[in-house]
Amino acid sequence: MRAVWIVMMAVAALLPLGAEERFVSYEAAGTLCEGYMTAPTPNAPLVLLVHDWDGLTGYEVKRSRMLSELGYAVFAVDLFGKGVRPTTLEEKRRLTRDLYNDRERMRALLQGALKAAKAKGLNVDNAVAAGYCFGGAAVLELARSGSDLKGFVTFHGGLQTPKGEDYSKTKGRLLILHGSADASITMEVFAALAGELEAARIPHEMITYGGAPHAFTIFGSDRYREDADRKSWRRFTEFLEETLRRR
Repeated sequence: MRAVWIVMMAVAALLPLGAEERFVSYEAAGTLCEGYMTAPTPNAPLVLLVHDWDGLTGYEVKRSRMLSELGYAVFAVDLFGKGVRPTTLEEKRRLTRDLYNDRERMRALLQGALKAAKAKGLNVDNAVAAGYCFGGAAVLELARSGSDLKGFVTFHGGLQTPKGEDYSKTKGRLLILHGSADASITMEVFAALAGELEAARIPHEMITYGGAPHAFTIFGSDRYREDADRKSWRRFTEFLEETLRRR
């Protein structure tokens, strides 16, 4: 099964784009960005997808197509800028550090992506944001900003709350999917977030996967864990059904 997932990801990056899916240029926070969108049907529920620290790559395209097959529109955002796709650890650390140190810019880039999604006709009024690793941290930043999205989901994301911020403005439900063997985001950090959300009375669900390290959903990585990936994806899609399709 693992080999199949890896092949599917590689093919996703090479498949020709149809009329319902394409890369789109847009401006956010004074930066020219390039996102990816897919819309299987008009007015489909929307997932705002936020990339890891290597930028928007074939990984996000594959995840977008997996969601599209389930009937969801997706707008995969670009937080680094068009053509900026870091390949070295130094580049990745610099780009993410710059945004961690400038939370207002991070929020502006996310809001700019939402504005672009709306301009493309996507249904931002029935939407959830989801992100992987660095993207998960960005999704929580969006949640703390008071965004009107209905839900916020992180896969092995950064969970620390920056000094001076809290969840008092959060409006949607949170789903935190985390590996209990994550050495980057420890269980102490996980527990601290649980306490914050409980104190703020934010509807939330937090799930851990035993033996799963940081980045456990990244196909082809030595940290990939098929069981945790499969289970977290299943809970994610259930969450989307509950949050976006319940009336």
